[in-house]
Amino acid sequence: MYYRFGKAFYFISILLFVFFLLYFYSALPESVGLSIDESGVLNRNWEKGSFFYAMVGAFVIFNAIILYPPKSLETKSNKKLHRIFPVGDSYRDYFLAWFYSFGGILNLSLALLVFFVHSINNQEEIATSQFTFFFYLMPAFLLVWVIGLFVLLIGKFKQVQKGV
Repeated sequence: MYYRFGKAFYFISILLFVFFLLYFYSALPESVGLSIDESGVLNRNWEKGSFFYAMVGAFVIFNAIILYPPKSLETKSNKKLHRIFPVGDSYRDYFLAWFYSFGGILNLSLALLVFFVHSINNQEEIATSQFTFFFYLMPAFLLVWVIGLFVLLIGKFKQVQKGV
C-alpha cells in the first residue's frame, strides 16, 4: 500500500521536473551561467541547449539507476531480490516505497537545480538568497532517506535472523 503513495509522489515529481525544465529553459539566456563569483560575474558559461540536454541526461540516468531495483522486484526478474522480499512481506512494501520516494526526492532535487540556475541567470527577477532554505532542505531530505534505507535494511536483517 505504501509503495503506491511512493509511486504517486514519484510521478508527480517527474511532472514537476519536466515543467520546471521546460518553463525555465524558455526564460534562460543563450549563455547559461552556472555560478557567480564574489563580484557578481557569472562563471562557467554553457550553451542553453547543452544545459537542457545535460539535465535531461542526468534525469534519465538517475531515474534508470534508481528504478532498476523496484522494477526488477515487481516484475520478479531478479530472483535473489524476490527471495529476500517475497510477495506479502511488509518489508517488500517498505522497500518499494523507499525506492519510489527516493526517486521522487532526486527528481525534486534536479528540479531545484534547474530553478537555482534560473535564479542565477535572472537576478533581477529572482534573488538566489530568497530560496536558500530549499537549497539546504533537499540535501537534508536525501540524508534522511538514506538513513531510512539503512533502518529498513536493519529491520529486514533482524527479521531474517529470527526466521519469521
